[in-house]
Amino acid sequence: MERTSVKIVVAGGFGTGKTTLVGSVSEIPPLTTEEVLTEASVGVDDTTGVEGKTHTTVALDFGRITISPDVVLYLFGTPGQDRFWFIWDELAQGAVGAIVLVDTRRLESSFPAVDYFERRGVPFVAAVNRFFGECAYTEDEIRSALELTPEVPLVWCDARDRGSSKLALIALVRHALGRLSPARA
Repeated sequence: MERTSVKIVVAGGFGTGKTTLVGSVSEIPPLTTEEVLTEASVGVDDTTGVEGKTHTTVALDFGRITISPDVVLYLFGTPGQDRFWFIWDELAQGAVGAIVLVDTRRLESSFPAVDYFERRGVPFVAAVNRFFGECAYTEDEIRSALELTPEVPLVWCDARDRGSSKLALIALVRHALGRLSPARA
């Protein structure tokens, strides 16, 4: 039996929960490249809203989900700081889609990820990560702030929760499949 590999990117700004989401759904212990935030990052990394953050991804996070004997999802989490954005092109190459995690305390941290996937025509969903607490914005306000087109799904998730993270992945796969031509789907 031939196995189909599906690559999905989990992206977003610094501290939005990418490592947490990959870890919550991966069937294997996730590979992470987290390092301790040091004094060298002071003034370089904007920790506004995530002052308690002590570690950061410096290359990627990797996880795997076996959907069936012949379909496997490979998850690649991006680093969030702009100094590591050069890695995104490698991580996004060949991806069928992306989840852009959104922290409503710092909506502006999601702008670059949304722009990145829009410019490249990569299907994505915006996933509002609820592990930061109650959201003060409506879906329409978030869509407006992120300038999402009506075709882009906006979902709510808690990156710590396996079931919630799976629902975000399902929304992405459905959205990506919906963009394929009937012959390719």
